[in-house]
Formats: sequence, structure tokens, C-alpha cells
Amino acid sequence: MVRFTVLGCGRIGRMHAANLAAHPDAELVSVFDVMEEAASATAASLGVRRAASVAEALTDPAVQAVLIATPTATHVPLIVEAARAGKAILCEKPIDLDIGRVLRCRDEIAGLDPVVMIGFNRRFDPSFSALARRVASGEIGRVEQVVITSRDPAPPPVSYIEGSGGLFRDMMIHDLDMARFLLGEMVEVSATGAVLVDPAIGEAGDVDAAMVTLRAASGALVHVNNSRRCAYGYDQRLEVFGERGMLLAGNKRDTTVEAYLADRTAVREPIQHFFIERYRDAYAAEIAHFVAAVQARRPPRPDFADGLEALRLADAATESHRTGRSVRLQPIS
Repeated sequence: MVRFTVLGCGRIGRMHAANLAAHPDAELVSVFDVMEEAASATAASLGVRRAASVAEALTDPAVQAVLIATPTATHVPLIVEAARAGKAILCEKPIDLDIGRVLRCRDEIAGLDPVVMIGFNRRFDPSFSALARRVASGEIGRVEQVVITSRDPAPPPVSYIEGSGGLFRDMMIHDLDMARFLLGEMVEVSATGAVLVDPAIGEAGDVDAAMVTLRAASGALVHVNNSRRCAYGYDQRLEVFGERGMLLAGNKRDTTVEAYLADRTAVREPIQHFFIERYRDAYAAEIAHFVAAVQARRPPRPDFADGLEALRLADAATESHRTGRSVRLQPIS
């Protein structure tokens, strides 16, 4: 049994807390949030204790692991504090928006040798993970092209955009991690973006539509396309093309029922609306992977280095969009 505290009781934190409470090999001991009302409601709904502070949550000898679901700017100090307390750590992405802070965090916790996993949950989506296994098995031979589509149903408030770090770091970072998950290291990034959805997003210094091309060390090419608006729901698709064929993972719907009527044919239910619904199984599998890794004393993936590399790709995409030039990735010390 792995005993947890959850830091952060917003939408993601509440979902993670519920998944932990439901897992047979995990025990949720406490939750904390600076918003006492949110923490109290979460604690009451799950029958656990509301910690009065981060220090109280992390120094509890009954707690072995911490799940960090707080705002991005707090991730680095909480990772450091949790590592010093000897806790295993599962932290939502990204580690930070500033790669310098991420590197300093890496160096600060290195001597503590903590167990750290970063929450790129899409690796654990049943369809995506099955596709990745089949790619790795050689079913379609040498991979030549990957296409990743990720479109949100509607843009977030401009107040969120202003502190998000930009579309490449906030939204596309999941897709950049997926590219690495499928193909390993990337060596070149070329990005372009536009403001096609909401002029206010452009006024805030960001884009709401983007396309990125990456070149993997293997030579394979990756195309990622993002939009902050999608009229038909949360569009999440993956295509891997190889020398012997292609593998596809498509959108999820509540049922597979199709209607054939006089005025329309092959009508299906809408695709699922947003990430909580679409990736419900992925979030549960992510928790299960982390719990099993802690129990077995083996490193979980994606780890801190994966979080660092995803941010490097997002930074490179941001630079490429800004300069209009491709960015070659250099080894990092």
C-alpha cells in the first residue's frame, strides 16, 4: 500500500485524489490547497484529512508519496520540498515554464535521488499506448511519418493565456512528449503559428493555432497541429506511417452506435468534450503505473528528464515561430 497526500484541489487535483482513493494499492491520507474551502470539500467527499499546510502534508510519516496538482509556478519548490522530505513525487506537467528553473531543480534534487514522475497522461491512454507498443514491435516496420492532432473545444480565458507560457509550452507540450514517446529523441524543430480564433489571444502575445514539424534522430518526420477551438469537440488523433503500413488511433465517443436515416447516414455520437472525459482511463492508468513503480522500487516513466526534454522542444518551437527559422537541438548538460 502506497500512502499519498495530494497538493492542489482544483479540477485536476480532485480527479487525481478520487483516482487514488479508488486504487486498491493506494491510500489517500490527506489533501491540501491554499483555498481552504476547496481542500475541505475534497477531503470531506473522500473521507480524508485536510492538511493545514504543505509542511504538515509532507512531514507526515504516514505519507510515502505526493501528487502535485498545484499551479505551474509552484511545481519546482514543491518538488524540492517533497524530495527533501523523502517522498516519491508525481507532478503534473510542465515542471516549470522556465527551463533554467527546471535545470536548477534537477541539480538541487540530484543528490537526494528521488522518485519523480511527470504527468504526461496521454502516454497511458489505452489506444495510444497500444499503438506505441505495436510500433515498437515492428508491426509497420521503420517509422517514416507521424501526425498528431490536438484541438481543444474552446479557448481558455485570456487571463489564463497570459500566464500559460504560450500555446507551445501549455498545450502542445503534451504532443511533443507523445512524439518522443513514439520515436525517441528529436533533433530539429520548425514551427509556425497564427491567431485565427480570438484576436484577444494575439493581443496577449500568444497564438491560437499552430503547426510544428519535428525531425527525429531516426530521420522520421513528425507533424503536430493544434487549435484552441474545435466546433465538434475535443479532437485527439494519432497516425503513425511506416514502411509496411499505418497505425491510427482516433477520437473516443460514448458509444459506437451509428444511425442510418432517410436524411443522413453513418451518424455517430459526438466525440467526447474535453480532457477529463477523453482521458479518464489514461489518468487512472497513470496513477496505477506510478503506484506500481513505487511499490516495486523501479523508476517510473515519464520521469523528470522526460519533462525537461518536452519543455526543451516547446521552447524550440516557440523560438522557431518567433524567428521563422528551424531550431537544431543541442545536447544539454
